[in-house]
Amino acid sequence: MNNKTVYDCCMLQLNRHHTDRQGNLTVVENNTTIPFPIRRVYYLYDVPGGLGRGGHAHRVQQQLIVAVSGSFSVTLDDGNVKRTFFLNHPYQGLLVTDGIWNTLEDFSSGAVCMVLASDRYDESEYVREYDEFIKIKNEAEQNSNHV
Repeated sequence: MNNKTVYDCCMLQLNRHHTDRQGNLTVVENNTTIPFPIRRVYYLYDVPGGLGRGGHAHRVQQQLIVAVSGSFSVTLDDGNVKRTFFLNHPYQGLLVTDGIWNTLEDFSSGAVCMVLASDRYDESEYVREYDEFIKIKNEAEQNSNHV
């Protein structure tokens, strides 16, 4: 895990094409729209009211999180700073770098969250305990200060 911060994460405007007669089309392309190749796509839906998702960090994986329908909030935490983003447009995505704790909450009724990920699923790549996340981040910071 690295020393990236929540300020390395940002909202991206996705390519949106609109016609009055045919509606909207949004396009995401590997290494063009987003800075990584897409190796996995998954989506969350029917999240019961009051419950959240996420609550973990990735050691190396990057993600683009999109509210393709409805809305929800994403709180990012780098161990020092927290930032919360409200996602509610299918033509915007939240780029989340590796080494950032993320939590998704406040799902509206019918919300669909699509995640485009830089790597396939690998359980060993997840950090699921917040205390472990802080320990890893502190060790990475100490190592970078000694270089």
